[in-house]
Amino acid sequence: MSNVKFKVQPGGTIKGRIRVPGDKSISHRSIMLGAIAEGTTTVTGFLEGDDSLATLRAFQEMGVSIDGPEEGNVIIKGVGLKGLKQPKAPLDMGNSGTAMRLMAGILAGQNFNCELIGDASLSKRPMKRVTEPLRLMGANIETSENGTPPLKITGTGERSLQGIDYILPMASAQVKSCVLLAGLYAKGTTCALEPAPTRDHTERMLNGFGYSVVSEKQGAQKTKVCLQGGGGLTARHIDVPSDISSAAFFIAAAAVSKGSDLVIEHVGMNPTRVGIIDILTLMGADIQLENAHEVGGEPVADVHVRYAPLKGIQIPEKLVALAIDEFPVLFVVAASAEGQTILTGAEELRVKESDRIQVMADALQAVGIDAQPTPDGMIINAGKQTAQQSEIQSHHDHRISMAMTIAGLNATSEIVIDDCANVNTSFPTFIKLINQVGMKVDVV
Repeated sequence: MSNVKFKVQPGGTIKGRIRVPGDKSISHRSIMLGAIAEGTTTVTGFLEGDDSLATLRAFQEMGVSIDGPEEGNVIIKGVGLKGLKQPKAPLDMGNSGTAMRLMAGILAGQNFNCELIGDASLSKRPMKRVTEPLRLMGANIETSENGTPPLKITGTGERSLQGIDYILPMASAQVKSCVLLAGLYAKGTTCALEPAPTRDHTERMLNGFGYSVVSEKQGAQKTKVCLQGGGGLTARHIDVPSDISSAAFFIAAAAVSKGSDLVIEHVGMNPTRVGIIDILTLMGADIQLENAHEVGGEPVADVHVRYAPLKGIQIPEKLVALAIDEFPVLFVVAASAEGQTILTGAEELRVKESDRIQVMADALQAVGIDAQPTPDGMIINAGKQTAQQSEIQSHHDHRISMAMTIAGLNATSEIVIDDCANVNTSFPTFIKLINQVGMKVDVV
């Protein structure tokens, strides 16, 4: 893939009314659950990004008939829990950690052998967090010596997985979902106890497919999620809301540029995902949620953002897991707020598509912002950007590329961002939309 660069002109005022693409987390899960359900599942609003397309292709390679996506519409002819067939070659998950970790749960319970591979970035990401609980359930699954992909899964043959009561060592929706999906194929009850709330799309969607999942609060932060193995899923229609992680770049842009007034339509408002709105509100952002309603068990609303002066804050640790993917752009917002912003409790950012703490600290320092990385977060002292160096390294990370594009709103000179091809993994229309609402960004 040739090197794609973004050239971002300084300044701009963000105005208009837009809709961003469908939610990536829900798009992945719609394919996975639709494929192992009985009957035909229809999906509207599916995200046609590289990550969710990798999931779609993987199920086609396991014998599932899937039509589309065509303008976000997908038709999946489900084969039931036991109907997947052995793929002829390794399944390539591209750049997607979500796809690989969730697929591991589904594939651990099959009676055929298979292998999951990914691109250079995914091949460095930690997988022991899913292989350890899967082995406790009786799965035969191997990683590289470093605990990274490829994942080699040996079929269960005549054996069944066994349900477990698993205490998650960290708050991770991907680990929780992997354990629950393996639990569909296990004897008895499978439970996952999470130390803090994480996104709950898997539980909501399983219930939507008629598969009972019970969530039970245990104290202020902990939740225990359980299901019984051996049931079945019934096909349904899924309307995918717009992705709040994609909307985040536009919410942030309108929050930091003077005179802005922007509406982003039909954004998923799942309470386990709205950390960015809570954090920006604490900083003084003017954000109104309008036209709130529900689609397929998921709350949605239009997000109306107007410019307001922002102040630095100590970000509450209880919001960290609810905004984990949005921190690159939140760092950019912090750079233009008044005073100091401190993030702690976010060491998970160091094992994303890149080390997002170090990479964002380097990028902000390159445009003249005082950003100090810490082991589990960052300290940002707001100030005027003085771009001593215009070329930013994105380290093949789509969220770094998009976050530093937003930094152009308060820049004093052009910012050039290197290696932006991966923006297509989650947000193929990003540049078109960002130019539409008032920035000037060229793709070179």
